[in-house]
Amino acid sequence: MDKIKIYIETYGCQMNEYDTELIAGILTNDGNYNIIESPDYADVILLNTCSVRENAEKTIYNRLTHLKHYRKSNSDLVVGIIGCMAERLRNDIFEKSDLVKLVIGPDEYRAAPDMIRKSLSNEKGIAVKLSRVETYEDIEPLRTNGISAWLAIMRGCNHFCSYCVVPYTRGRERSRSKESIINEIKSLEDKGYKEVTLLGQNVNSYKDVGSNTDFSNLLREVAKAAPSMRIRFLTSHPLDMSDDLIYAMAEYDNICNYLHLPFQSGSDRILQLMDRKYKRAHYLNRIAKIREIIPDCALSTDIITGFPSETVDDHLQTLDLIRNIEFDGAFMFKYSARQGTKAYKMEDDVAESEKIARLNEIINIQNKISYKKNQSEIGKSYEILVEGRSKKNSREWMGRTKSNKVVIFDNTNLNVNAGDLINVKIEKANSATLFGKLL
Repeated sequence: MDKIKIYIETYGCQMNEYDTELIAGILTNDGNYNIIESPDYADVILLNTCSVRENAEKTIYNRLTHLKHYRKSNSDLVVGIIGCMAERLRNDIFEKSDLVKLVIGPDEYRAAPDMIRKSLSNEKGIAVKLSRVETYEDIEPLRTNGISAWLAIMRGCNHFCSYCVVPYTRGRERSRSKESIINEIKSLEDKGYKEVTLLGQNVNSYKDVGSNTDFSNLLREVAKAAPSMRIRFLTSHPLDMSDDLIYAMAEYDNICNYLHLPFQSGSDRILQLMDRKYKRAHYLNRIAKIREIIPDCALSTDIITGFPSETVDDHLQTLDLIRNIEFDGAFMFKYSARQGTKAYKMEDDVAESEKIARLNEIINIQNKISYKKNQSEIGKSYEILVEGRSKKNSREWMGRTKSNKVVIFDNTNLNVNAGDLINVKIEKANSATLFGKLL
């Protein structure tokens, strides 16, 4: 019998990208499913979803509308919603779309093979129970990149920031065993992977109780276990950014000199309303320590503007922090109320037009800083890991420095392949990208 053809679309964060590989691994291991790269011939289309912001959910509902034409050519087509949106909205999804037959939350992926089989017999299915133990550490994700790999070392979050749905959609923190992580890292190195990114909603709070290993020491163990691989990690919480973690990064050359450290607001009053559990001074202290121990460390952050009751003065404090620190890059958003969170009960009293104006001001300032910092890279030489062709020009290829900066170079008449480590000299730059020449 022919295998059932599954197409998976991924929306949202790096953890969602990893989860797509995870569920693809589960389905492939079942033996009855084949993962394909296009929805055109799919028996089942799965949308791996995000719930962090309202626009993310609107995108999924719009996509469901567009998928209806596939049902016209295949009346037996099954469409499923998996991931965070599935966990948050549950039965609402069935009511809003008659196309959906499956709803599977992030802790229920093991049930997917049987649920898909039943859905192909026109049976609707929902599995959204959160787990306090599920880490999927025994499942090998279906990775196809061959160069860079995601690896989730933990799942869930215990911080319960007032604006964030993650603890409700992904549950409480639980960590994989150190042994399972090290074994998977070694396997990736043996298969020729050049880079791995350790993932968690808050990697800093990783704790393997069995071996009494915290994240700092896990990072050291990973760096030693795979000396030929670049090691990255996402995402850190300022409250748990210890001195020992910073020292661990500095101790090994293969741990990349890049940190993503969300600050969200420069105002202590807003940070308190956000339940971030640290103050502006603590964040600045962490940045100072990072720059003391790792002077060339690139920094990026997350910023939310227009949080309930945010005043002009609160906003100005955020702008001041951005100018003070000078991040290499930032992910910048206007506040989006999420039902079920503590902040949802607060009056969303910052006008939409004001949110947009403040966001644009943040973006403009950050773009100028990013441009200035990238201009300072001109004339310097870096080793980059080549990832593949540039999307804009087939002659141009792209790679990344250890500090996570994208470098474009002309590969015409050069024998450079994806996965190569090459040295380039930076010749020009804009706010987002460096442009270099092969040395």
